[in-house]
Amino acid sequence: MSTLRNRTTILAAATTAVLALALTACGGDDSGTKSAGPASDAAAAAASTDATDAKTTGTAKTGGAGQNTGATKTGTSKTGTSKTGTSNGSAKTGGDTSDSYAYKHPCKSADLSVRVYPRQGSATQQVIEVNNVGANSCGLSYFPRVSLGAAKASDHSSDIQPTVPGGLGGAPAYPVKPKTAAIAVIDLNPSGANGLTWIDEMNVLADGDHMPNAETQNFELGPDVKVRDPKLGLYRSTVAEAVSSMKQAGTS
Repeated sequence: MSTLRNRTTILAAATTAVLALALTACGGDDSGTKSAGPASDAAAAAASTDATDAKTTGTAKTGGAGQNTGATKTGTSKTGTSKTGTSNGSAKTGGDTSDSYAYKHPCKSADLSVRVYPRQGSATQQVIEVNNVGANSCGLSYFPRVSLGAAKASDHSSDIQPTVPGGLGGAPAYPVKPKTAAIAVIDLNPSGANGLTWIDEMNVLADGDHMPNAETQNFELGPDVKVRDPKLGLYRSTVAEAVSSMKQAGTS
């Protein structure tokens, strides 16, 4: 009996040991320790990759946006001096000095300065000088409208008007460039004979074709002036040419 009990005890102990080993082996395969390790590493790597990609993508977009909003859209190509430079301003400021422009733009009194003075070397001739002080060329009638009378007269219907050259034609106006003058010469008494002594004023309208009579300017003559059959020439660029034109007054 003793021997049988001992064998049973040894057998039970051996069985218990075998079961313990079997349980240990099974527990090691199902714990997930080895498989979970690589899975965690992959997840971490994936997360790291996603974060890197996200950062890279964000940088690429940010950089692209910076480039898209740079000089291409807001640079000088649209708002530079090519459209708003001084070239056009200079052209306007300099004015148009062509004769063709003058033919289409009559002179205005505000752009003119008129002078009347005795011609040097002559006792009876007066120079009428019309200066263009504007920025553009302008056109005048072929000669100024002139009348001679008494400054204090209330009625100017008796004023004397000079004769002018006939057979006029050609250009539509006499062109005057900026900073230049149109000159006409009038001879108050070509023959030098006795003339009217009550005339002491010359009335000049620079352009009788386009200016109203209200823009006529008055110039005082000397006390010893004698007027008889006065002659007036056309506008010219020099006094000598104006004198030559004046001598053609009264002829066709």
